[in-house]
This record gives sequence, structure tokens and C-alpha cells, in this order.
Amino acid sequence: MIKLKTKYFGLYQTNCYIVSDGKNELIIDPGVGASSWIKKEVTNPLAILNTHGHFDHIWSDCELKKELKIPIYIPKLDHFMLENDIFQQNQPICSADFLIDSDKEIKIGNFNIKYIHFPGHTPGCSIIEIDEFWFSGDFIFENSIGRCDFPYSNSLEMKKSLEKFKNIIYDKKVFPGHGNPTTIKKEQKNIPYWLKML
Repeated sequence: MIKLKTKYFGLYQTNCYIVSDGKNELIIDPGVGASSWIKKEVTNPLAILNTHGHFDHIWSDCELKKELKIPIYIPKLDHFMLENDIFQQNQPICSADFLIDSDKEIKIGNFNIKYIHFPGHTPGCSIIEIDEFWFSGDFIFENSIGRCDFPYSNSLEMKKSLEKFKNIIYDKKVFPGHGNPTTIKKEQKNIPYWLKML
């Protein structure tokens, strides 16, 4: 049975998640200052997974990769944000080990993981689906969506992503990059409003 630990970090209160099967762990979106907490909470970490490339979600990637000797997975289209301090935040930079193409299924240990591409907030913005959990990064929040006014954001791509999200036929619990958990079905009800606002 999958277990979940979460804590938010940094100025933007970015949620970091540790997913455990009771034996091994995955680390999702380790933000600013997350490393100390993560190292206390994990016993056999397998990988770092990123939903997208914004600095508040990838800040501790490089430190954890080096200290825990684990690989980084990131959407291919956002890898340049890990390799370059594009927002001039003095962000640590390094390279990922695995670049994930759009809508890709992978297996790490006993974890079956699906990356589903929802660009708009960033070019590679994706949700990470693990069993009954959706880790939505900055695509979908409780009663909100990711902003499209940043460098490399695209409101037209976000509209397409919202249409794609609207057509998801199943329900799962959604754990966003900021704020409280929600569900797919709950947030699908808000999509017509957001499509009009974009």
C-alpha cells in the first residue's frame, strides 16, 4: 500500500512529497530547503521526480542527487530549467538522468508511474500519476490553475491542456504543488470558468 508524506518549503510554500511502498521511496518536487527533511524521512530512496522545471520545485534536486546517489527524472521540455538558472535566483544547476517524453509510463522499483503532459504553465508541465494519486505540480490546484504569464508559459497550450483534463474519465485524489489536496472530478467542474478566463 502506498503511503504519502508531505511538507511545504520556501517563500512560495511549495509542496514536496515522499511516496513510499513501505520499502522504497520516491521524492517529488524537492523545493528550497527540502533536503534536511527528506533525508530524515527516507530510508531507501529510488529517485527524484519533477512535475516541471520551475526553481521552487527543483531547487534541492542537485543536492539530493549527489548526497543520496539517486537519479533525477524531469519532463524533457523543462530540462533546460534545471541546467540553467533562467530566473536568476542563484538556483543550483545540474543535469537530469532521465528526460521524460509526453505521456510516458515508466517503472521504478515496484512503482508504476505515468507522466501525463499538460503544457501551458511550462512547456513540459506534467502530472505524475502513481496508483490512486495525482501529483499535479502547478497545472491544477484546489479551485485554481497554473499561471500562464511567466517566461516560457503559453495560454493557448494551457487551454488545450484544460480541454484534455476536462475529458479525463476517472477520478483520483490530486496533490498540487501548492495548497490543499483536491480531486479530478471536483476541479473538472471549474474548467469552463478557466477556459473563459484565459
